[in-house]
Amino acid sequence: MAGKDYYKILEVSKSSSPDEIKKSYRKLALKYHPDRNKDDKTAEAKFKEVSEAYAVLSDPEKKKQYDMFGAEGFQNKFSQEDIFRGFDFGSIFNEFGFSGGGRGQNIFSQIFGGMAGQGQHHYHSGGSPFGSSHGGFQNYARPMRGQNLIYELQLSLEELSEYTTKIISYQIDGRQEKVSVKVPAGIPEGQKLRLHGKGQAGSHGGPPGDLYVQIRVLDHPVFRKENDNLYLKKQINFSESVLGTEIEITTIDQKVLKLKIPPGTQNNAKFRLKGYGLPHMKGGGRGDAYAEISIAVPKKLNKKQRQIVKSLSEAGL
Repeated sequence: MAGKDYYKILEVSKSSSPDEIKKSYRKLALKYHPDRNKDDKTAEAKFKEVSEAYAVLSDPEKKKQYDMFGAEGFQNKFSQEDIFRGFDFGSIFNEFGFSGGGRGQNIFSQIFGGMAGQGQHHYHSGGSPFGSSHGGFQNYARPMRGQNLIYELQLSLEELSEYTTKIISYQIDGRQEKVSVKVPAGIPEGQKLRLHGKGQAGSHGGPPGDLYVQIRVLDHPVFRKENDNLYLKKQINFSESVLGTEIEITTIDQKVLKLKIPPGTQNNAKFRLKGYGLPHMKGGGRGDAYAEISIAVPKKLNKKQRQIVKSLSEAGL
């Protein structure tokens, strides 16, 4: 499912400043607000959409995650509850001058399905310590869990071939954090390792979120990875393919193997090196390595070589 382009929804660009983002949101929220568009479900949907976009782009950490993973990746990783967690619905009441216990509260509870209570404010029908200007709005906090964070960890095939420990560094609340991550051998591309309590700090005494370390496998100059199997290309001469030869293969863990190439080997032939691929993360054992053979055809021949090839042609080869 395609993700939502929050920049397009808010009619801003990636380079827009926080003030420009806020200004555009105010304009669109006023345009589509339900009080100005009675019984217009389309406007109500647009109001919700621009509010969702603003909840992400006005939050530096959420915006960073959105820019890092793209619209679709962000949508897959963050629920609507995650998006609106910590979003100050009370400030929206102030923007439009609504009273907390009346029409304003109903708008947000109807449109956002009660998520207004998950922000920084609660609402009740009693009196307000701020007097009648805010009606039944009371500013008091409840413990809230911090937001989860995602860190992309890039690994080489050599690092995947054995159990390893990585020290990662990431920004959180304006400070640099370092944490040690134990990475199992053979971990698949895209898998996430959860570090409990290493995410965004909670508010008002709430617990911190988690840090998810997502694995990304780097391209390798020699090997191509398919699941736990590894493929490498080896080139031999025409004469070696006809008469047979022996070549050396260096495995991902730097072992040097001798591979016999039988006479009559064809172009694109594959030779299996059992157990020399990547470790299986579960169940033990390893995948296989495959040598893919290509036959070199020279672009230029000297006089002697030309005569030999010509005699082979005359002999039916």
